[in-house]
Amino acid sequence: MNQPLKKFRAGQASRALWEDEIVIDGRNVTMLKATVERRYKDRNGERQSSQSFGRNEIPLVKYCLDKAFEAIIEEQGVQNGTVEEQVVERGRYALRSRAQPEDRG
Repeated sequence: MNQPLKKFRAGQASRALWEDEIVIDGRNVTMLKATVERRYKDRNGERQSSQSFGRNEIPLVKYCLDKAFEAIIEEQGVQNGTVEEQVVERGRYALRSRAQPEDRG
């Protein structure tokens, strides 16, 4: 099994970033995908995972997903002054590049 590129944890919620090779417009592209899970110990003390979250865990999941988004942008979003976006139109993937907004800060 492949190992995640990055991991992050907040309480019982954790996220992992995975590389996914896909073909878009006839070229191989590595996209990053995020998974989120909740880790816990069952009655027998064994580690388990779940993709369902209670009310108090949802803010932790949101935080993990925000961190996943930041990591994806850092890893593959900004290159040579452009941002490459994955777009799904009519069930097909496409890549679009757009100019990176100038930093006016």
